Amino acid sequence: MANIHPSAIVDPQAQLAGSVTVGPFTTIGPNVRIGEGCSIGAHCVIEGHTTIGRDNKVYQFASLGADPALASARDKGGNRIALASIQFVPAV
Repeated sequence: MANIHPSAIVDPQAQLAGSVTVGPFTTIGPNVRIGEGCSIGAHCVIEGHTTIGRDNKVYQFASLGADPALASARDKGGNRIALASIQFVPAV
């Protein structure tokens, strides 16, 4: 079973592998899949149709799957994110 901090909010429809750790004050939406061995830091937001492969680390304050702030950068076909295995996502 995933290790989810009590202050994190994980949608019941999200799919988290058993060895995933989720830090405090993180929010994970319904269309998110997170693979084995992943570590999600504190204060992260992961939403949209986002798939994260095994052994990835998402650092604190990162946001994945949300619409970009600039309207000109938005994908008109709908945002979808897929991270391969062993990636590191810093907060920007």
